[in-house]
Amino acid sequence: MSTWVVLLLIFSRTASAVTHSLKYFYTASSGVPNFPEFVAVGLVDDVQMFHYDSNTKRSEPKQDWMSRVTAEDPEYWETQTAVSQNTQQTYKTSIDIAKQRFNQTGDIHLLQWMYGCEWDDQTGKTSGFTQDGYDGEDLISFDLKTESWTAPKQEAVITKQNWDHDDALIASTNQYLTQVCTDWLKKYVDYGRRSLLRTDRPKVSLLQKSPSSPVTCHATGFYPNAAMMFWRKGGEEHHEGVTLGEILPNNDGSFQTSVDLKAPGASEDWGSYECVFQLSGVEDIVTKLDKAVIRTNEGKTGIRSDGEKPLVTTIIIIAAVAVLAVVIALAGFFIYKKKNAKRPPSPVINPEVLEELNPGA
Repeated sequence: MSTWVVLLLIFSRTASAVTHSLKYFYTASSGVPNFPEFVAVGLVDDVQMFHYDSNTKRSEPKQDWMSRVTAEDPEYWETQTAVSQNTQQTYKTSIDIAKQRFNQTGDIHLLQWMYGCEWDDQTGKTSGFTQDGYDGEDLISFDLKTESWTAPKQEAVITKQNWDHDDALIASTNQYLTQVCTDWLKKYVDYGRRSLLRTDRPKVSLLQKSPSSPVTCHATGFYPNAAMMFWRKGGEEHHEGVTLGEILPNNDGSFQTSVDLKAPGASEDWGSYECVFQLSGVEDIVTKLDKAVIRTNEGKTGIRSDGEKPLVTTIIIIAAVAVLAVVIALAGFFIYKKKNAKRPPSPVINPEVLEELNPGA
């Protein structure tokens, strides 16, 4: 599932703080214990603001600023709940169709769709994407430049052929990704401007399980996620023995990340190594590699005298957040067909499209 996680949390060193994104993820599951059969989440600038699942059967805001949407449309959440409930039923059929297409029975299966758009509020440049996945592999996606579908799996080729000849579907998909999605993105950014456009500096710590383990430079509590973290040696960026972690969301809407460095040998000069954290709009945070400030498990239990939690607790927290990120990434996208310009960007699935997925059923 690494492809989906990267798609959800991707960042780059040159990322601009003025590039905003709206992404929706949907997951239909079969045979997954203790996990809803259907989950839908929406994110603005990688901050979750919408949630629905088959257990609660309610579309709910995840950010306080999303309450502003009802000022323009008092029925917004009721409409979203109805759409999500209908989509849930359609997805239940969709995953059965996919299992038939792949000649499968029982076991665990995931049908996923992801769609969204990006908007640069300085240049006005926009982009959009849709991508379908099944059991962790790409199934079919739409190319805005060529206005055609790509099917890397043989089982989806017939769907690609049918959709490539569906002019109405191509037009509505194009319109949604280039207009409807970006219009809603601009609204959501305006609603959450105070929160989404803030800048929070992280707390940076050096962690190490044992003297022979890699040294982890861990940053948490930063916002936005347009960040980069790396090691330097002697003033130059250092790559040997370095493992870069992903940017993961915290429960409070901030982010965390880490970068590991293979522990230098005893003869090497530890003082020549530095961990560098870069965040758009913030001066670089540089932490020198110093054995005296590294937090380890050796001889430490409970809460430290300085109020910090020991390393083992920190690792558990990081693992828990990683699991949360994967759960969010286990969502997907289905084609939205515009029926009402006032409707929020939630997918409306056409039964005829489902038939195309399994023409022999």
